Amino acid sequence: MRLDKYLKVSRLIKRRTVACDACNAGRVSVNGKAQKASYDVKIGDRISIIFGEKAVEVEVLSLEETQKKDEAKEMYKYV
Repeated sequence: MRLDKYLKVSRLIKRRTVACDACNAGRVSVNGKAQKASYDVKIGDRISIIFGEKAVEVEVLSLEETQKKDEAKEMYKYV
Protein backbone atom coordinates (compact mmCIF):
# COMPACT_ATOMS: atom_id res chain seq x y z
CA MET A 1 0.00 0.00 0.00
CA ARG A 2 1.24 3.50 -0.83
CA LEU A 3 2.44 5.61 2.08
CA ASP A 4 -0.04 8.45 1.46
CA LYS A 5 -2.96 6.00 1.32
CA TYR A 6 -1.82 4.25 4.52
CA LEU A 7 -1.65 7.58 6.37
CA LYS A 8 -5.20 8.38 5.25
CA VAL A 9 -6.75 4.94 5.91
CA SER A 10 -5.12 4.70 9.36
CA ARG A 11 -6.40 8.23 10.11
CA LEU A 12 -2.92 9.49 11.05
CA ILE A 13 -3.54 12.27 8.50
CA LYS A 14 -7.09 13.28 7.56
CA ARG A 15 -6.84 13.60 3.78
CA ARG A 16 -4.74 11.81 1.18
CA THR A 17 -3.74 15.07 -0.53
CA VAL A 18 -2.48 16.44 2.80
CA ALA A 19 -0.56 13.20 3.35
CA CYS A 20 0.96 13.50 -0.13
CA ASP A 21 1.99 17.11 0.54
CA ALA A 22 3.57 16.13 3.87
CA CYS A 23 5.58 13.38 2.16
CA ASN A 24 6.76 15.72 -0.61
CA ALA A 25 7.79 18.32 2.00
CA GLY A 26 10.00 15.75 3.76
CA ARG A 27 7.94 15.68 6.97
CA VAL A 28 7.28 11.92 6.77
CA SER A 29 10.05 9.36 7.17
CA VAL A 30 9.99 5.57 7.21
CA ASN A 31 12.67 3.67 9.15
CA GLY A 32 14.70 6.87 9.49
CA LYS A 33 14.64 7.89 5.80
CA ALA A 34 12.44 10.57 4.24
CA GLN A 35 10.11 8.89 1.76
CA LYS A 36 7.88 9.97 -1.09
CA ALA A 37 4.13 9.33 -1.13
CA SER A 38 4.59 6.37 -3.49
CA TYR A 39 6.70 4.38 -0.99
CA ASP A 40 5.34 0.84 -0.49
CA VAL A 41 4.53 0.45 3.24
CA LYS A 42 5.22 -2.94 4.84
CA ILE A 43 4.22 -4.42 8.19
CA GLY A 44 6.87 -3.57 10.78
CA ASP A 45 7.88 -0.23 9.22
CA ARG A 46 8.32 2.70 11.60
CA ILE A 47 6.73 5.90 10.32
CA SER A 48 7.69 9.29 11.77
CA ILE A 49 5.53 12.34 11.04
CA ILE A 50 6.39 15.91 11.99
CA PHE A 51 3.37 18.12 12.72
CA GLY A 52 4.89 21.58 13.26
CA GLU A 53 6.65 21.28 16.64
CA LYS A 54 5.18 17.86 17.45
CA ALA A 55 6.56 14.55 16.16
CA VAL A 56 4.70 11.23 16.09
CA GLU A 57 6.29 7.82 15.55
CA VAL A 58 4.25 4.67 14.92
CA GLU A 59 4.91 1.07 13.94
CA VAL A 60 2.78 -0.49 11.18
CA LEU A 61 0.81 -3.51 12.44
CA SER A 62 -1.55 -4.18 9.52
CA LEU A 63 -2.35 -3.03 6.00
CA GLU A 64 -6.07 -2.74 5.27
CA GLU A 65 -7.53 -1.16 2.11
CA THR A 66 -10.48 0.23 4.08
CA GLN A 67 -11.01 0.63 7.80
CA LYS A 68 -13.78 1.90 10.02
CA LYS A 69 -12.95 4.95 12.10
CA ASP A 70 -13.15 3.03 15.40
CA GLU A 71 -10.85 0.26 14.17
CA ALA A 72 -8.27 2.45 12.42
CA LYS A 73 -6.09 2.68 15.55
CA GLU A 74 -5.51 -1.07 15.36
CA MET A 75 -3.44 -0.56 12.19
CA TYR A 76 -0.49 0.91 14.15
CA LYS A 77 0.98 1.33 17.59
CA TYR A 78 2.76 4.35 19.02
CA VAL A 79 6.50 3.93 19.64
